[in-house]
Formats: sequence, C-alpha cells, structure tokens
Amino acid sequence: MSSKKLLRPADRASVLRVQQTLKMARSAHAYVRGSTVQFYDWLEAQKRGTLPEGPPVWICGDCHAGNLGPVAAVDGRVAIQIRDLDQTVIGNPTHDVIRLALSLATASRGSDLPGVTTAHILEQIIEGYQAALRRDVEQIEDPPQSVTAAMKQSVSRSWKHLARERLKDVKPTIPLGSKFWPLSSSEKSNVKKLITSAALRHLAVSLRSRDDDAEVEVLDAAYWMKGCSSLGKLRMAVLCGIGAGKKQELALMDVKEAVAAAAPRYPDIKMPKANSERVVVGANHLSPLLGKRMVAAKLGDHSVFVRELLPQDLKLDIEKLTIEEAMKSANFLASVLGKAHGRQMDEATRKSWADSLEKNWSKSLDAPSWLWSSVVSLIGSHEVAYLEHCRKYANDMRPAA
Repeated sequence: MSSKKLLRPADRASVLRVQQTLKMARSAHAYVRGSTVQFYDWLEAQKRGTLPEGPPVWICGDCHAGNLGPVAAVDGRVAIQIRDLDQTVIGNPTHDVIRLALSLATASRGSDLPGVTTAHILEQIIEGYQAALRRDVEQIEDPPQSVTAAMKQSVSRSWKHLARERLKDVKPTIPLGSKFWPLSSSEKSNVKKLITSAALRHLAVSLRSRDDDAEVEVLDAAYWMKGCSSLGKLRMAVLCGIGAGKKQELALMDVKEAVAAAAPRYPDIKMPKANSERVVVGANHLSPLLGKRMVAAKLGDHSVFVRELLPQDLKLDIEKLTIEEAMKSANFLASVLGKAHGRQMDEATRKSWADSLEKNWSKSLDAPSWLWSSVVSLIGSHEVAYLEHCRKYANDMRPAA
C-alpha cells in the first residue's frame, strides 16, 4: 500500500466502526464474541436474581471460547488459560459459565449440529466445571483435537512464526497497510516514553533470560486494528530491539487501552481504580502465566496494559465442530474455567460452590435448569439481534441510488 493510501489518525474511528460491524456480521458465533455489552443487557432482562450467586472471585467477564487458548509463561511453559481479561472484575462466576455455554452452543448451531447437542454441551460444561472445582481429574475429558493441535503448534513456534503471522516479515519494521496504521507524532513520543519507562523496561528484559542491563530500543510502532469487541479502543504494536549489535533480540509489544468493564462487579468489593491495574490484577488471579507478563501503564492520557506477544500464544479455532468435538470442547474448556475460578478459593469454598451447582437440576437434563433457561433465552435474543445487525449492515453497505 502506498503512503498516499495509508490511513490518517483522524480517520480511524469511522473505519474501525465499519470493521467491527463487518466482523460481527460474518456469523452468529462472531456476533456473540463481539457483543459483550449486549450479553449483560440480556442477563439483566432475565432477572439476574434467579441465577446462583457464587463466591466473590475474579471472573473473566467475557469468557467466550475464543478467549481461551495456549498461553506461554515467562519460563517457557505453555498451558491452556484465559487469554483476554479486558472485562475482568470481582463478580459472580456464574456469568463466566453462561458466557462460555452460550459461545459453545452458538458454535454448535453454526456447525449445523442437531439441537439436542446444545443440551449435551450444557451437561458437559457443568461436569467439567465441577470436576475442576473438586479437582477430580477423572471427570475431565482429554483435550479435544482443536486444543491438542493448537498446543502442538504452540510449542513448536518461534519468533519467525510470530513475525510472519503478525508482521508478514522478519525484518525489524512494522509494515503499514490494512492492519497497521501510522501513528501521530504525539503518539510516537508517548510510545517512546512508555517503552523506556522502568516498568516496561523490566517487562522487556524479563523474558527469555535476557540480561537485566540490556538496552531497550523502540524500532517501530503502529496503530493496530485488532480484535472485535475492543475495536475502537486504542491499540498499538511496538517493535522493540533488546540488546545491541548482532545479539540484539526483537520483541513485539501489544499496547491495549483499558476501559470500564461491562461485566457487573459485586458491590462493596475493593478493586483497583485504574482500569489497566484492574486488568493486570485480574489476569494474575485467572491466568497467572499471562498475568506475570503484563504491566499496567499510562500512554499519554490513556490507561493501558502492555504485554510482550510470544509465538506460543494462540487462539483456539472452534468454528466448525463435530458432535464429539463439541462435547470434549465443552468439558475441557469448562474445566479450564473451573481451575481459574477455583484457584482463588479455599477447599471449603470450592466444595460449597460445586455442591450449590447441583441445585435446581432438570429431571430431563444433567445440568441445572438456570443454565438451560439462560442459554436458550440468550440464543433466541441473540439470533434476533444478529439478524437485525446483518439487516442494518446490508442497508448501510447498499450503494446510494
């Protein structure tokens, strides 16, 4: 793309709105991923008081299946954990369970699986979630093929894989074009101040056993059009050089704006006031491998959190499911969620919370009635909203007469 066609900072907002609308119109499952605010509006309309009130723990707040996947630790270990914590709050863990169930049920419907599969998905979600709380490994399914494939790919990836995937090159520049856009002069100045701050410098040298006194240099930076529900928030990719000369290593930093969470928090519970600090603290509780790689900071007037992207960090692909894959995915991913919630509880609290989920079970379903009624109602509301979204998108894209 020539420099004449590069998007100016002043034109970002309108382009981002169109891109978000397009992404959410691509499929019902994509609409679920991008409709966090609507999800909680729907829950409010269902009278949330009918849902079980779990112990006050950090929840993901946006626990759809696409937000779980392989995550690398500072020491190189890889595990399946929650990958996106923008919406994290101290709240009701039930909300994460319903969000995951809705996501998998929608993916099942998008894969043209029989309707009865949705009922079995909910059964597997409760079984996997409870098993993780009770630490009953015998009740947790082996990872589905989509997860094992992602893990194999994850552990074998190198910086070159990341660079070619994100930057389309291994040269120390960020190619401007459809995904990466130019920064303003003030943004460039703010990025340099951010990356050379003490906290960010420590983050940059903490991975891969880098020297503590290694020089950290900003090689390039760009606005990054990435995500779906987060489109419109400030997002930057910063390419750093760590060290000097031929031994210089490259690091790709993801700088993301933190804004107020749509997920409802429990009242009278203290959380960090700064949204960036809230995200980092929540990440350390829910996804410690990722949380230890994150720093809360300020970029100009924006509250942001920063992490170094690693080649091993991958998103799970569950767009097309078989019945067996749907069952295994539901059980396994729910167990990942159960571990994230459970590690914040003592043994007595875990047992009490797991036992409370046994209440109000349907006679014809091995899952609580509140989960079934919530997901069925949400699927119906979601389908209407999705079709209305597509109608509006089609009208907006229609050429003027």
